[in-house]
Amino acid sequence: MEESNYIWMNGKMVPWKKSTSHFLSHATHYGSAVFEGIRCYNTPKGPAVFRLEEHIERMFRSAEIFGMTIPFTKKEIISATHNVISRNNLKECYIRPLAYYGYGGLGFDVTNQKVDVGVAAWKWGAMLGAESLTKGIRLKTSPFRRPSSEYMPVNAKVSGNYANSIMAKMDAIKSGYDDAVMLDREGFIAECSAENFFIVDKSELVTPTKENCLDGITRKSVITLARAAGITVREMLVSPEMVKSAEECFICGTAAEIVPVTSIDGAPIKHGKRGRITEKIQKDYSDAIHGKNKKYEDWLSYVK
Repeated sequence: MEESNYIWMNGKMVPWKKSTSHFLSHATHYGSAVFEGIRCYNTPKGPAVFRLEEHIERMFRSAEIFGMTIPFTKKEIISATHNVISRNNLKECYIRPLAYYGYGGLGFDVTNQKVDVGVAAWKWGAMLGAESLTKGIRLKTSPFRRPSSEYMPVNAKVSGNYANSIMAKMDAIKSGYDDAVMLDREGFIAECSAENFFIVDKSELVTPTKENCLDGITRKSVITLARAAGITVREMLVSPEMVKSAEECFICGTAAEIVPVTSIDGAPIKHGKRGRITEKIQKDYSDAIHGKNKKYEDWLSYVK
């Protein structure tokens, strides 16, 4: 990780190395936190955060689902995000806001538990590597299923949920793959360890329904861009059998961005390389995040 100079914590700028929490913080032991992953990109008008308001809105919605009250307003967190980017003199960066139960008790009754809030920003390229954006990646079907909302608040970005993703990711890596694709309890494709999943079927874009995956902000952006390009988008249950006959496949997320998938479980997707529609969506997405398409100007929050 490339360190920055400061992290915003509970209303103050704190030097990076001093932005620590107590060993007995509740979240350290139980994953009792909510978070977001956001990116800032350099544009002709300077640094701009991609869909910042929507990310912060989702963070507060995750907290509400989890039963947590964040002791700052959405506007304050948005302002803190701008400030931490500016204070660290960053042009492009990854941003991590986090609200978590801190030090004060380790019981499961969090009625009076303190909530701490921080926002960090640092330089971080494409999570799966720059080459993945053109050469693609290889997925493995994970033995670990994505839990349903009956068991965990999977439509909220609660930190504890991601123990499941860590196990899926590490199983894939140890097996020689780049990432994992996870099924739901019925055997349909849900999502990857930290990304949403798409295939191209008969020149149409197909993705699992929102009930079956995190309603990702990059996912929504892809759907908008595809429809604007005249590509039909279908949200439906996606079986592993459908993927075997897919023309193209890609995954997307804030950290990973848009990454082609060349094979799953060793079986190539069509010709085993990035497809035409995937490349088109990558280009349109790149234009939008870098301020090159005025149509999506409202997706950008310029850093003052």
